Parts: sequence; structure tokens; C-alpha cells
Amino acid sequence: MSEGKPDGHQRGRNGPRAPQALAGLPRQVREELIRRLRGSRRAFGRDDVQVVEPPLLRRAVGASALGNCMEWFDFGVYSYLAATIGKVFFPGASPAAQVVSSFATFAAAFVVRPLGGLVFGPLGDRIGRQKVLATTMIMMAVGTFAIGVIPGYGTIGIAAPVLLLLVRMVQGFSTGGEYGGATTFVAEYSPDRRRGFLSSWLDFGTFVGYALGSALVTVLNLALSGDQMLSWGWRVPFLIAGPLGVIGLYMRLRLEESPAFQQQLDEHEKSLAQESAGSEFKDIVRNHWRPLLICMGLVLLYNVTNYMVTGYLPTYQTETLNRSSGSADVLVLVGMLWIVVLITFLGRLSDRVGRRPVYGVAAAAMIVLAVPAFLLVKAHGTWPPILGVLLLSTLLACFAAPSAATLPALFPTAVRYAAMGIGFNFAVAAFGGTTPLVTAALVDATGDDLMPAYYLMLAGVIGLLTVRFLPESAQVPLKGSRPMVGSREERRDLILASKELYAFAREQEREPGQIPHRG
Repeated sequence: MSEGKPDGHQRGRNGPRAPQALAGLPRQVREELIRRLRGSRRAFGRDDVQVVEPPLLRRAVGASALGNCMEWFDFGVYSYLAATIGKVFFPGASPAAQVVSSFATFAAAFVVRPLGGLVFGPLGDRIGRQKVLATTMIMMAVGTFAIGVIPGYGTIGIAAPVLLLLVRMVQGFSTGGEYGGATTFVAEYSPDRRRGFLSSWLDFGTFVGYALGSALVTVLNLALSGDQMLSWGWRVPFLIAGPLGVIGLYMRLRLEESPAFQQQLDEHEKSLAQESAGSEFKDIVRNHWRPLLICMGLVLLYNVTNYMVTGYLPTYQTETLNRSSGSADVLVLVGMLWIVVLITFLGRLSDRVGRRPVYGVAAAAMIVLAVPAFLLVKAHGTWPPILGVLLLSTLLACFAAPSAATLPALFPTAVRYAAMGIGFNFAVAAFGGTTPLVTAALVDATGDDLMPAYYLMLAGVIGLLTVRFLPESAQVPLKGSRPMVGSREERRDLILASKELYAFAREQEREPGQIPHRG
């Protein structure tokens, strides 16, 4: 090498100097690429870098987001109609008991979610993500539509709440394979540099669905009388799920399997696919327990906040603060629309600054702001409650935006769907879906209407501890998958950079030194 030659990785006085390609990458990406290059003992070739075509990427993100949209359309409708559903299916109970019974039926769906995850997760790792996601879409649509046609207690007696419970359990079973599969699918389709932004569209669909469901209920409450809502109006939103499900199923049937899943179907992975679901479960718990616990901690942080704002807050305002259902519905709807505005920007931010800072700052902020936010929600007037809901919604957006990119990155491709099904669904069942029920019971038992804030503070503490052990995954290739790029030009640039990085890694082996930090 001639002195002064601008080849991009000259020797420094204290050892090899980093090439320009190395200095321009985030630390976690540098370390992962160098680890892979050292393992393969060569630079990347064309077959080592996966290019995702933009039309396929848009279709994958759109179809996955639509499934979440439909799931949360049902959730928004059920949450906003909790008091009405309690009167239809539990007419003999007191108003407080009706609400608790309605939320208990709601929570029952979450009891079977882990079972759905245990069934659909291993299936997704064996037969493919696309087939399982099409199946869960059908089950969700049928379950939601069925709620709209169940006769009330006044018509068939005790059979009415029993049928409602059974249908909710079918929904919970299907949902057990939905979010873990959708996040896995989108993450495996997304280029590494944009995974946070593209995956955030999944939760964009979540809150759009919730907003549409809650907006529809709000319009019905304003347009119909109380008697009309009790007799037939409450059924309308659930019946709309049928056409939505047909559209979603059509979109999902047109999807191609994710590149990461196709790549891992070599002979070794095919032999792995012959294992039973039970053996895969044992393998995940035994060999991936640390990322599994991290996954559950982040899911707890996200979903306690999520179900507090979306599931409990409408009923909190009507039953605890004695506000009209119309004003309560509109207030929470404002928060959902604010999340829709924020979420993709926060997803892009997590690609730039990292997932850990976004989670960590928001978790710390929730510990500090939960009580002030609920004091504002309780205050009289128009603007203080709006400000309180916007505070809670901003925190929720910070947890939602990076989740669909962060959680799948914790696990390798061969067990990603199953591990997500276990970690996500067990945490949601234990802590997320029970949040409205537990919080309503705590408020009723203690008489303290700040109990929801204390519950959020506890979730913030657990979340902050979890972030302490979370590995940074922004822009890092998924475990067990090739680096993903969005164009052939990006692939060419990465291959060229890998040649410099590999030469630098070889030089480091001869003269070991620290990988220099950016800046």
C-alpha cells in the first residue's frame, strides 16, 4: 500500500485505522457486520444481501396493517360499547357490576391468546407466515361478525353471555397468531435501515382501526337514542367486520412469503421444522429465555399503557367521572388521532437514534407524568382533559412506534414467529388485556380514582428496567437473516463497504484494537 493512497482504510499510529464505510455506520451495525464477515471469512457477494422490491414491500406492509386495523376496529367498538354490552348481556347486575362483567368477558379473550400463540407460532415457522396470517384474518372476521348477531339476554337468557364468551375466546385464539405473525412478516420484509419506520405502519393500522371503530360508535351514540342503541344500534359496528374481513383476506392471499423465511428453508431448517410444537416451545424457553423476558417486559410496558388509554379510559370517564358517553368518546378519539399523526415519525426517529432511547425516555416520562396526566383528565373544562389525554397518547405512541421492529429482532428466523407468539401473548394476557378489568376493580375497591395513574407508573418502572437489558437493533440485520436493502444500488454499496470492512477486520486480527466509535 503506497503512502498517502486514499484507499479508505490506512494504518494509524496505534493500529489499523477504520475505513470510511465503518465510521459512517451506527456502532451496533458495525459490530454485527464485522462479526458476520469474520464468521464467513469473506466479504459479501450478491447472494449475501437481500433486495426487497418496493411493490412487494408496500403490499406486505399494507396487508399486515389491514389485519391489525380490523382487529383493533373490533377492540375500539367493544371498548366504547362496554357499558351498553353490559346492559344487553348482564341486565340483572348493578351498573358497576355490568361494566366489570363486560370487561371480564373482554379479558377472557386474552386468556386463550397464549394458546393461539402456541398453535399458530410454530405453524408460522413451519408452513410459512403468509398462510397463518390468512387463517387468523378469517377467524377474526367471523368472530367479530358473530358478536353482532348474538341475541341478547332478554331473548335467550343465560345462553347470551355464554355465546358472547365463546365468540370472544375464538377471537382471542386467532389474535394469538395475528400480531406476532404480522410483526414478524413486516420486519422480515423491511430493509434494515428503514425497519422502524416501515414496521410502525403496522401499529398505524392498529390505531386507525381503533379510531374508526370508536368514531363509528360515537356517531351512533349521537344519532340514535339510548333505547335504539340497546335494541339494535350496538350491533351495527360488529356487522361491518364481515366486508372488512373479505377485503383483508383477499390482500393477504396475494402476499408472497417473506424473504427471510424463504432463505431459511434449507435442509437444516427443514429438519428443524419436523420438530413438534412442544419441543420447539422447550427449545425457545431453554435457549432464548433472556430475549423472551425482554420481549415480555416491553410488551407489558406497551400494552398496559395501550389498554389503559384505549380500553379503560372511555369507561373511566363515564362511570367514574360521570361524563357523558359522547364527550368521553370524542376525548379518547382525539388521542387516537394524535397517535396516528405521531407514530410513523417516531418509527423513523427510532431508526435514527435507536430503539432504546425512544423506549427509555418514554418510560421515564410515564413514571413522572402519569399522575399529572390523570389529574388533567379529571379536571373540569375542555382543554385540561384534552391535554391529559394527549400526554398519555404521546407516551403510548412512543411505545407503539418501535415495538413491531424491536420485538422480532430479538429472535432468530427459525423460531421468530413462535417466540413472538409466546412472549407477546403471555405478556398481553397477563398484563395488557386484564388492565381494564384490574383497574376498574381497583377503583371500585379503593375509591381512589388515581389508581390508573399508579398502575401506569408501575408499568413504567418495569419498562425502564427492561430497556436496561435491551440490545440495540436499529439498522441491524435480523438474526439468522441476510442484510436487507431497498434497492440494487444499496446492495452494491453494501457489498463495496463489506470489502473494506473485511480488510479492516483481517487487519484487526493481526493487530487487535477497539472498533472505533462514530465521531
